[in-house]
Amino acid sequence: MRSRITWLGHGAVAVETAGRTILIDPFLTGNPAASTTADRVRADAIIVSHGHGDHIGDTVDIARRTGAVVIAVHEIAVWAESQGAPSSHGMNAGGAHRFEFGTVKLTPAVHSSSLPDGSYAGIACGVLLTLPDGVLFHACDTALFSDMQLIGRAGIDLAIVPIGDNYTMGPDDAIEAVKLLKPKRVMPAHHSTWPLIAQDADAWGRRVAAETTAQPVILKPGESCGLMA
Repeated sequence: MRSRITWLGHGAVAVETAGRTILIDPFLTGNPAASTTADRVRADAIIVSHGHGDHIGDTVDIARRTGAVVIAVHEIAVWAESQGAPSSHGMNAGGAHRFEFGTVKLTPAVHSSSLPDGSYAGIACGVLLTLPDGVLFHACDTALFSDMQLIGRAGIDLAIVPIGDNYTMGPDDAIEAVKLLKPKRVMPAHHSTWPLIAQDADAWGRRVAAETTAQPVILKPGESCGLMA
């Protein structure tokens, strides 16, 4: 089965693979760019990159409804269960674990992290997801850092990078990130949710095509693409 990637708006992504649905950073309630609602999404697993409210979002409510396992840095995993998530799997940056749907490796991210109640959330991470038909990298919230070159050695088929600026990489640094990661294809996220992070994704895609070896994939919230071209 070919894996299917749907951008749900902001940093939220749904990955459908081998009959399972994995959500990454499901911030839907209160997200003006959300293409769906928390009571409608399917989930067998939920991966959380860091504790900020616009990323942990509806994780606990969705996990309660669907029974999905919450996969995150240890501190977030413990917190999610304390809030009522039925199960969790704690990890940390650099660690990998094989699940039924594929292998999750948490990568470093240069960003802050705290939970909605102000408690400690460990460190922010990116998500390297090895699926039966390819490799997805969601950089999540991060600044540009040179070790992205090492992450790229995994052979990334599709990368998702933030371009919104202010809180994450902006368009210029995101281009440099693509050059380091060397994915086959790349899509922008974490942009245009609010005026402060508004960006022209189409213009950025043209830069990707002109300045890097990657093929740009520009989606609107709710649109999907295959993991492989």
